[in-house]
Amino acid sequence: MKSRERVLAMLDGRPVDHLPFMPILMQFASHHAGMNYQDYATNYLCLVEGQIRAAEEFDIDHVNTMSDPAGEAADCGAAVRFFPDQPPALDESNSLLADKTRLISLKIPDPYQGQRMHNRLQALALYRRRTGGTKLIEGWIEGPCAQAADLRGISRLMIDFSDDPEFVLDLFEFVLELELRFAKAQVAEGAELVGIGDAASSLVGPRIYEEFVWPFQKRMVDGVHALGARVRLHICGNTRRILAGMGRLGCDLVDLDHLVSLAEAREIIGADQTLLGNIAPVHVLRDGSPESVTAAISACHRQAGARYIVGAGCEVPRDTPIENLRALSRYALEHGVPS
Repeated sequence: MKSRERVLAMLDGRPVDHLPFMPILMQFASHHAGMNYQDYATNYLCLVEGQIRAAEEFDIDHVNTMSDPAGEAADCGAAVRFFPDQPPALDESNSLLADKTRLISLKIPDPYQGQRMHNRLQALALYRRRTGGTKLIEGWIEGPCAQAADLRGISRLMIDFSDDPEFVLDLFEFVLELELRFAKAQVAEGAELVGIGDAASSLVGPRIYEEFVWPFQKRMVDGVHALGARVRLHICGNTRRILAGMGRLGCDLVDLDHLVSLAEAREIIGADQTLLGNIAPVHVLRDGSPESVTAAISACHRQAGARYIVGAGCEVPRDTPIENLRALSRYALEHGVPS
């Protein structure tokens, strides 16, 4: 099977020749290719080269457009700081919507005109030409809570949930339209799977998640599906309290961070959901040995069962030993779906 076929078969619950391998590589890909990370994050030629090189060398089944969460916010006018060898970061002290009255006049940018969003669209188009249908091409958008935090500031947003819930709903509506417009452009340029990153939603409790966040996540998932793409949900952190809601979203693939038990997640989410993860990126993958990495991912596989894709709990750290990443890849290549 080709990589693309393998991933799609797993997502559909069809037989595969071996487990797919879909780690999140950003800083590792840049560093391994000898690139400056600012170039990787802002120049699609560098991003594509780094992703394809890593995918070929480590038998990874997909290529993606992830580099940092500041792309859409930057094109909306948010202040972003760039660094030579680490991801761009939003300037929280100067958030675009620190004055929340600005929301009413804020315009949604055209993805093809915004510098950073257009850069990712160019990456997708180049992936389509370079991979020839062999690797699954993954786009990426920010989830409702994460993008709202990018625009408003995380601390302000958390207070807004109780102090100004109507503003939160208005902001989430803006985010939903922004992200679905960006997703539509990504699908048009070749994305077959769209990741939704919503790390900030792991910081809210079950009540706020169900009342505010889940309905917009659901509309975003349904909106991406209506575009003809699959959906990957990625929420960093401890999501144990919101697992049931995550399982009801109807995503094709759910990433789980290392703070969550895969066995517990499988029990709550159900047998038909494809799960990915979830060894600890730092103290297991980066700081361990090939033997300990293999043992950890084997335990994850046993807990997750048949609908499973190999990967870490979150991004593979930049200084992860090559032999440790190869151990993950080797496990995927040598193991299939348990009978």
